[in-house]
Amino acid sequence: MKLYIDPGTGSMLFTILIGLIGALGFAARAMWTKIKFRITGGKAREEKTEIPFVIFSDDKRYWQVFEPVCRELERREFNTVYMTSSPDDPALSCGYEHVKGEFIGEGNHAFAKLNYIEATLLLSTTPGLDVYQWKRSKKVRYYVHMLHCASESTFYRMFALDFYDAVLLSGDYQAEDLRELEALRGEKAKELVLTGIPYMDEMVSRLNREKAERDPGKEKRTTVLVAPSWGQSSIFNRFGGRIISVLCGAGYRVIVRPHPQSYKSETELIESLKRDFPESDTLEWNRDNDNFDVLRRSDILISDFSGIIFDFSLVFDKPVIYADTTFDRSPYDCWWLKRDELWTFGALPRLGEQVTEENLEKLPEIIESCINDPKYAKSREDIRSETWAYRGEGAVRVADYITNKYAELTGEKEAE
Repeated sequence: MKLYIDPGTGSMLFTILIGLIGALGFAARAMWTKIKFRITGGKAREEKTEIPFVIFSDDKRYWQVFEPVCRELERREFNTVYMTSSPDDPALSCGYEHVKGEFIGEGNHAFAKLNYIEATLLLSTTPGLDVYQWKRSKKVRYYVHMLHCASESTFYRMFALDFYDAVLLSGDYQAEDLRELEALRGEKAKELVLTGIPYMDEMVSRLNREKAERDPGKEKRTTVLVAPSWGQSSIFNRFGGRIISVLCGAGYRVIVRPHPQSYKSETELIESLKRDFPESDTLEWNRDNDNFDVLRRSDILISDFSGIIFDFSLVFDKPVIYADTTFDRSPYDCWWLKRDELWTFGALPRLGEQVTEENLEKLPEIIESCINDPKYAKSREDIRSETWAYRGEGAVRVADYITNKYAELTGEKEAE
């Protein structure tokens, strides 16, 4: 007979366990300090172990989000420890002198270290601080969250950002949503800072450098990228493999790129789809860590509410098709908001056409209409102005904030 422990109980037991381990660790260190103090006749001093600045990444795919900021901090010679839960994270071999990569284990092993870390300032894209396994360390002075897509700040699971001290944003509407949540929950106001989107700035720079165009000798077929989010409101949970079937039947070159979380939380679904639609000359299953190349190669994107929609349309200036998945707000922070329409769902009709149960078989016609209709180009520029503040300045503005916040917390001379 196997013993089953539900996730909530498991999280609680893990929290108790790491609490005991942490308490024992602190007790042992305190005892050692006292011993040294007696041995040296009162001359010993406890060594300073506080790290000035830490970046925590729970997956290697977020290196593209942090790398422009790390490059700017390296240029400023601002010492940074980049802690990652991926043993093959590019940060571990970036070669920077002032930004040092450190693998801290996966899952609960990483949280066990983070929960008792000593640092002045910690930056992360990981939601859920002080909600589940990842607890605020009493030895970290300030926690800062940076969004990893140009979309709602409330598309995280509930209470995702509540216990951060500050959030770095790319659009005013994100700040409005967070302020509404704080008022509804009676919480202390966080520091909300408009900094832009460093990784999208980097994508634009790469695109301009490469001036990439399709090889004239290659196949002329239209390439369609299917890249949904994950969860019950996503394309694959609502439509299954029907969209892939229609696209393949119409003769398109199709690239399927599931959300990385789908491989963890929806394993059976993804494996079933891969069995039904195996790779071929015209169908590719893509898991590249860096999505730049797959976005560049595609002519049109089909998604749902995933942030990749804004990467594709705003950086690469291409149209999108969004699926009618009847978004269920209940698991997300946006469930608390009083407004009927969220910003993302108001933006989608301006960026492309919608595919529904009723018009699914006409998807090829919708694709051709989106690709050839010039009206979406103007709309894309409007959306950029709403969700992408300080274009081209994101990394500098984030680095400015970090260095100045560090100076404020430590009383050192303000960074210039």
